[in-house]
Amino acid sequence: MQAVIILGILLTLAMIFFTYRKDKELKSFLLSLASFFLIISFAIMGNLTRPVLSIYFAHLILVFFAWMGVWVYMLKRKYYWWVIVSPIGTIGLFLLLEFLTGSGA
Repeated sequence: MQAVIILGILLTLAMIFFTYRKDKELKSFLLSLASFFLIISFAIMGNLTRPVLSIYFAHLILVFFAWMGVWVYMLKRKYYWWVIVSPIGTIGLFLLLEFLTGSGA
């Protein structure tokens, strides 16, 4: 499973650089790269939500959709910002629940 994730990351980075070489659009290149690194940081921050499995699974699904949102931007030039930043909702929900109920310890 880890090999598939690493392969997907490398494939996405290669596609970002390939579309930049083809189109020579610096703005779309930087937006794709920044969005991709934002999604990677959301995926890393998502480990915070592991104690609540339902929120964690929802977070993983939203990270996948955000990743596909970057692919849609690279292929069709339509930027769906709300799809790309959607994983922050599950992190916020988890932090709100932790604030309201406590850590349980």
